Amino acid sequence: MSPSVRLQEMIRVIRSARTQGEERGVIQRECAAIRAQFRQADNGGRSHNLAKLLYVHMLGYPAHFGQMECVRLIASPRYSEKRVGYLGAMMLLDEKQDASLLITNSIKNDLSHSSQYVQSLALCTLACMGSAEMCRDLAPEIDRLLRASNSYIKKKAALCAVHIVRKVPELGELFTPAARSLLSEKNHGVLHGAVVLITELCERNPETLEQFRKTVPDLVQIMKGLVTTGYSPEHNVAGISDPFLQVRILRLLRILGRNNDAASDAMNDLLAQVATNTDSSKTAGSAVLYETVLTVMDIKSESGLRVLAVNILGRFLLNNDRNIRYISMTSLQKIVVTDHNAVQRHRGTIVDCLKDPDASVKRRALELSLALVSAVNIRSMMKELLLFLSSCPPELKAQAACGIFNAAGGDVRDETVPNLIQLITTASDLHCYTVHKLYRALITDISQQSLVQVACWCIGEYGDLLLRGECDEIEPVQVSEDDVLDALETVLQSHMSSPATRGFALTATMKLSTRITDNVDRIRSIVSIYGSCIDVELQQRAVEYNALFKKYDHMRYATSCTENLNKKSSFCFPFVCGLLKVCDLLDLLGGSEEPPQPGPILGSTAPGPASTAGGDLLDLLGGLETPETPETPALTPAPTLTVYEKNGVTLKLHCHKQSETGLTVTLTASNSSDWDMSSFTLQAAVPKVRLPPNPVYMLISHK
Repeated sequence: MSPSVRLQEMIRVIRSARTQGEERGVIQRECAAIRAQFRQADNGGRSHNLAKLLYVHMLGYPAHFGQMECVRLIASPRYSEKRVGYLGAMMLLDEKQDASLLITNSIKNDLSHSSQYVQSLALCTLACMGSAEMCRDLAPEIDRLLRASNSYIKKKAALCAVHIVRKVPELGELFTPAARSLLSEKNHGVLHGAVVLITELCERNPETLEQFRKTVPDLVQIMKGLVTTGYSPEHNVAGISDPFLQVRILRLLRILGRNNDAASDAMNDLLAQVATNTDSSKTAGSAVLYETVLTVMDIKSESGLRVLAVNILGRFLLNNDRNIRYISMTSLQKIVVTDHNAVQRHRGTIVDCLKDPDASVKRRALELSLALVSAVNIRSMMKELLLFLSSCPPELKAQAACGIFNAAGGDVRDETVPNLIQLITTASDLHCYTVHKLYRALITDISQQSLVQVACWCIGEYGDLLLRGECDEIEPVQVSEDDVLDALETVLQSHMSSPATRGFALTATMKLSTRITDNVDRIRSIVSIYGSCIDVELQQRAVEYNALFKKYDHMRYATSCTENLNKKSSFCFPFVCGLLKVCDLLDLLGGSEEPPQPGPILGSTAPGPASTAGGDLLDLLGGLETPETPETPALTPAPTLTVYEKNGVTLKLHCHKQSETGLTVTLTASNSSDWDMSSFTLQAAVPKVRLPPNPVYMLISHK
């Protein structure tokens, strides 16, 4: 192929290439010829060569070596070369290229050219690839052209001003007066550019938005003229007079009327007129109606007008165009929260869209159908949704099943709560993760009563894990004692909490009294409040918990155990307290204010005191005599067993048989070394087996 071939011939040769390699060879040869001709000082075919290079660039091949040629052609006085140069600048240059700065002066000169077509080339190039620096330098020239008498130039200047405002928002004030004056133009192109410019100014500056709210009557008059005008061949599109300008005006009205009563009232009649007089059988009419609906829903419109807008979207659902059905359901989904009843009128049509073969329409129909489920229609809607679930595509099954499940809300069966608690109890490795997640769910939302009950139970049972703030499965969050008590108190005081939920919260609060150290008095205060609650079940719990605080506070072993562990000065056997409580449980309703006495200690020769717990329990109705409690038999000595002896530390177990089934075990720890020992901690692990019915006492001493 000769280097001097015309553009059409080069295109023909490239298209006739059979393989990509052959095409690449043709382009490489042509680019080499173009590069050689660019080096010539006097080349009359520069614009021709640059045009061929632009075609090569469109095919995706590198053409950066033509950037400087674009600068030379822009500076040329000939229009034919200047046109190709500006086209090349828009395609090959951008604001990141240093070469773009070289054309700033040429653009400024061409903006003052006597030919409107040369001015148009400069305006289009600046609007396409002008950098922030170029925009600052040339903004006064654009403002001057906005006031020109030529409509063709004013239209181009308005669109160029839009680009400048986007690049340098602070220059918007420069164009505000000229933009407002353009609304009085009769030329539709100028009006379109003016509306776009005003929209950009209002979106970026609240003060400018307030200024242009005064232009709402002018925009309403322009829009009425478009709606009521007769047939105009110049602007008619499928029977709609300039739908592009109508859509732009409606978008601007939506911005001006948002959160403003006066502006909204001024456009209500116009919106009603557009909604009733626009033909929706054509795509152009549907576009105008769709923008009208969006404007009605975004401003402070009348209730009747909003119903009319929803009905328009309902008609869109019957349209044969799937795109129109899709945008209709998308819009309905946005307004179903605020206008639920109006959308419910089209529930049947929406459900029918579940059978649409298009996957996107089907997905939107599913989302909207789930949003329409209410207490009134849940039976009929569940029937339709379950039918859809049985035949829907695999990619929608998970969403459909999840939506059907969530539609039930907090209405779950009674056995769900204890079943979930049982599952949590058995998963010991997940206790920390579970209590953290449920605590976060509790402080976020307490409307799901069943979930709140489980959360309260976990906080009461595993509150120490929550306060510790250590969890490997999730990001650790430090939770204070006050935070936990605040959450439980919120549940107790909420009007959404059922009596059963309050019972869970009160019990959890009481459980925390054995797991925290600094807020026991606050817990006592919370519990005492509900001692006079109108709910009998809650009142009974509070009274019983208050009794534990008053008469059995010495049994609060977990607190003292925690303190001992922190001091590292005493031995802690968690199961000893549990064994001692076996005797104390019978005295819950007894009349003695003295704490119950444990069994005899090692080395005592006198029998232990007789317990009156059984007598007090049998004497609840009064007048009943109880048999005397037999004296505790003397301890029978048993062999001594050395269980640990190392580094001067000796641990010995002394077993003494108290009865046929009772046993007292004494652990003696001694230090035979020559130095004192500190921070000595002894821990005992007890297997998870059922305890015998009779008590086993374990006494600890250390030397």
